[in-house]
Amino acid sequence: MLQNLHVKNLALIDEIEVEFQDGLNILTGETGAGKSIILGSVNLALGARYHKDILRPGAEYGFVEITFCLENEEQIRKLKELDIYPEEGIVTLSRRMMAGRSVSRINGETVPISLLKEAAAILIDIHGQHEHQSLLYRKNHLGITDAYARESIEKEKEETQSLFHAYKALKKELEDSQTDEAQRAKELDFLKFEVQEIRDAQLRPGEDEELEGLYRRMSNAKRIADGIWEAYGYTSTGNENASELLSRAIRALSETAEYDETASGLYGQLSEIDSLLNDFNRELAEYGKTCEFSEEELYETENRLNEINHLKTKYGNEIESILEYCKKQEERIALLEAYDQYVEDLSLRCRKAEEELKKASLKLSKIRKKQAGLLETEIEEGLKELNFEKVSFVIHFEETADYTAEGIDEVEFRISMNEGQPLRPLSEVASGGELSRIMLAIKTVMAKKDDIETLIFDEIDVGISGRTAQKVSEKMALIGNVHQVICITHLAQIAAMADHHYRIEKRTENGDTRTAISLLDEKESQEELARILGGAEITDTVKKSAAEMRSLAREKKKSLRGTE
Repeated sequence: MLQNLHVKNLALIDEIEVEFQDGLNILTGETGAGKSIILGSVNLALGARYHKDILRPGAEYGFVEITFCLENEEQIRKLKELDIYPEEGIVTLSRRMMAGRSVSRINGETVPISLLKEAAAILIDIHGQHEHQSLLYRKNHLGITDAYARESIEKEKEETQSLFHAYKALKKELEDSQTDEAQRAKELDFLKFEVQEIRDAQLRPGEDEELEGLYRRMSNAKRIADGIWEAYGYTSTGNENASELLSRAIRALSETAEYDETASGLYGQLSEIDSLLNDFNRELAEYGKTCEFSEEELYETENRLNEINHLKTKYGNEIESILEYCKKQEERIALLEAYDQYVEDLSLRCRKAEEELKKASLKLSKIRKKQAGLLETEIEEGLKELNFEKVSFVIHFEETADYTAEGIDEVEFRISMNEGQPLRPLSEVASGGELSRIMLAIKTVMAKKDDIETLIFDEIDVGISGRTAQKVSEKMALIGNVHQVICITHLAQIAAMADHHYRIEKRTENGDTRTAISLLDEKESQEELARILGGAEITDTVKKSAAEMRSLAREKKKSLRGTE
């Protein structure tokens, strides 16, 4: 649930902090007191767009932070899928807004605004005028129906989506295969040319690296050879070379080795050095011979490197990539040479995939329609409880023109407000106030199936009064039994149902106007109800009516909880 709201430097708000609680939280206040700012602050924390004008005059930044306490395992699981991990059951979303930019954080870690919105969709449902209007679009009706039927259709829906994607992939492959014979022949000739060019090169892995090393040696052969033979001269040939001098030293030590143990050891070391030097000289001479290249050898190596580099520019940056490309083209050649069989097999697979998709879609549709029948009954009953006494509500099904990831069902909510009138789409019948009540009826039905713990209602009382307002308040109380509800209202009937009542008001001190919010005790709640009921003058009769309304609301909530 939404545990805490902290707002700083927004519009008329200097700094406020609100602790919300379980059940039905009601916010009331005079027009212009700042109720919309409170809701707007929550929206900003959840990623809504903002304008710099919303910052309090003179403030360098605005700040909103909302803290959720989580117990719902499904919510926690969904957050973990986004790499968001509650800390001791707490998730904090915050947003600091400066002129032209903002910084969003989750549990203190900076995150993109897109992630903030994804987390918000899991944690809270804000129900305002926009959500009322969403009922006018039939594309949203299937989503509501499936949300109600989720447990019954989850397996079938996943299967249908999987089969749909497999079918679409095969269908696209089949469509792409519908080329004429001339095009195929042209492609086949081109593929054969490419494959033959690669085959003729007789490439082997690692050959390019070997040739590049050899080419470097060839290009610098004279410099390498000069150095080798100069070194060989110092160690093996010429006057006073190392080998000759070492031999003299060995002869000198040989005469003393037999008389002294230390001299004998040194003689052995020197003999070993002589042996190593002889080995070195042989290897050096052999290496020197390999550095002697003819112009023809250099030309052949250069041509081979050019051939390999030419193939690299066309088919891949490495020999392994070129060979892999060749293999793929060979497979394509085999396919084109047996193209008729390939198309026939693909068509068969496509037809089979369509049959499987059709079977799964029909199964999904059957279960969905059964669940829709239960949903329409519950919504109709809920509407009657909201003072739509002669209402008829139907979830109308039509078959889509083609398969979709959702199956073959297109759903539309249809309603008749009065007895004898035909069922018609919501968009052709319902007014703004009626849409608000219809959405409330749907929310009431969905309350037990929704994983979102916190619901915020704004403008739920648009266009209603009297008995209808009382019915709406009872529905709000019912939802408050299973969810945390935060509701902004102007109606005393709804405010009287509050489990926790907050007053929003403007206060002016030293020429500065600020919005404040406070939790009311029972006496203060009755005084606020009296203000709503009485208008300009609050008489004793109005106060008595407010106390009576509050008392009746408590009794009604007890009876509602008893029916749950």
